[in-house]
Amino acid sequence: MNPDIPSIEQLKEIALPAPVSYAPQTWGWWVLLAVLVVAALLLGARRYWRWRRDRYRREALTRLAQLQQRSGDLTALRELPELLKRVAISMPNSLPQGPAALGKDDWQAFLQQHHKQPLPADFSQQLAQLAYAPDSTLQALPPEQRQQLFDTCKSWVERHHVAA
Repeated sequence: MNPDIPSIEQLKEIALPAPVSYAPQTWGWWVLLAVLVVAALLLGARRYWRWRRDRYRREALTRLAQLQQRSGDLTALRELPELLKRVAISMPNSLPQGPAALGKDDWQAFLQQHHKQPLPADFSQQLAQLAYAPDSTLQALPPEQRQQLFDTCKSWVERHHVAA
């Protein structure tokens, strides 16, 4: 072998630098991390609380979808006013005396007060008609009006305002 050519046995390991920790080196980063963790926990708790509070709304929307599938059935139409009253009663902080006692103009005012978009002026009358009119009157309703009633009810259940 030629002495001028280095051999593999002469190679030496290169010294590596000391490992660097990924943990923050100053206390300010730890404080920032703690603030972020607390904020995430508070946000998660608030969303969970809202999700639990809106359980009645999800159940009402599910029932409304079931009723809408049988919109030709008179019992489905007759159940709409009851469903809206149940939603109003289930609303947290709705009224001190409760919305169950409301009728006609007060019921219309309550529905409009808790909805951001304008409702039909005779919406409470339409609901009363659904609840108390004879079957022949309900059978005479055109499909467009039935669909509009379901859409208005769905809109109110989805978008009604609850004071927290």
